[in-house]
Amino acid sequence: MDVPVEVSFHNMDRSDAVEARVRERVEKLERFFDHITSCKVIVEAPHRHQNKGRQYHVRIIIGVPGQELVVSRDPGNVNAHEDVYVTIRDAFNAARRQLEDYVRKLKGDVKAHEAPPHGKVARLFADQGYGFIELSDGQEVYFHRNSVVDNGFEQLQPGAEVRVAYTDKESDKGAQATTVQPLGKRHIVG
Repeated sequence: MDVPVEVSFHNMDRSDAVEARVRERVEKLERFFDHITSCKVIVEAPHRHQNKGRQYHVRIIIGVPGQELVVSRDPGNVNAHEDVYVTIRDAFNAARRQLEDYVRKLKGDVKAHEAPPHGKVARLFADQGYGFIELSDGQEVYFHRNSVVDNGFEQLQPGAEVRVAYTDKESDKGAQATTVQPLGKRHIVG
């Protein structure tokens, strides 16, 4: 690493054991990604405001080419964060995940999100509050008025283009839509 690790303690005494654990975890990150330019770790024991035990907070700021990755592990309602070592573990696990995402972006290995399936309203039974959508692959999906976003059921007409999220768990009418979004005049990309 180009810059040494900075470890600081707030609202608590400095601990050689805690600092050693932090440095050990930073070394593991560095073995995963050797272009870390800086790393600052703040271990904090917030003031006692309640009768609960002390819950620790760990903040990690990792410098990498082009940006900083920031991880903050607040205790929240997690009683496990009464143990400083568990809090450090959780914070560094989150840092590792952020670093993995960063490396994937560097490699151009970013997951492309598929456009949700789309289709056209094939049949509509407005008086009964349901209809069927024909997807671009020919499959039909049942939908209920409650699955149409923004109370848009009344505006639907046969032939209207929609984007649809559905479950393969079949109802008595086949595959069933969980969300139907009318597209109006927007164009579908995908």
